[in-house]
Amino acid sequence: MNEDDTQAQPEGVDLNERHADKMRKKKAARDKIIAGKTIEKGLIIVHTGKGKGKSTAAFGMVFRAIGHGFRTVVIQFVKGAWETGERTILDNFPDLVTVKAMGEGFTWETQDRARDIELSQAAWAEAKVHILDPDVRMVLLDEINIALRYGYIDIDEVVTFLQNEKPEDTHVLLTGRNAKEELIEIADLVTEMTLIKHPFRSGVKAQAGIEF
Repeated sequence: MNEDDTQAQPEGVDLNERHADKMRKKKAARDKIIAGKTIEKGLIIVHTGKGKGKSTAAFGMVFRAIGHGFRTVVIQFVKGAWETGERTILDNFPDLVTVKAMGEGFTWETQDRARDIELSQAAWAEAKVHILDPDVRMVLLDEINIALRYGYIDIDEVVTFLQNEKPEDTHVLLTGRNAKEELIEIADLVTEMTLIKHPFRSGVKAQAGIEF
């Protein structure tokens, strides 16, 4: 060991000690914050924005709920016509999850406004039944924001129902672009997915395992 090594060692030790002390203080502060969080309740969760991953993140929560043994229901307002990897996995848990594919595709694909309204309102009626079911702990309303954006479902009705009739311990997830401000206002958790790059813009088609 040369002279430079003997001089460098105390500096390294001091750096490690400072780091450990900083982390101890941070942990104490975090523990204090966590100790003050005592409320447990069903959440209204909104995933919106132009970026990819809104439904994917919501399905991740569904998988997590299944892992805890919670009864979960998925209502698909738009993507019901698609065969997805999520649906294939969820079919393996019939006792814990119910998937209702109520849509027939995006509105620009169906090109039938009256039919879109009929299906959207039927999906919302179905959603309310499951949200009110005391045995269900989580309901995912996948792509409902699209139906709300086009006025297929009345936003005031949705907001009033979630505020006044949703059971206290039931989680409701609502996904899709352009979430209404009224919905964002009442939500407990809102995440906006921001688009930075997407392979579709470079000519790459939707691929299994990524988009569906």
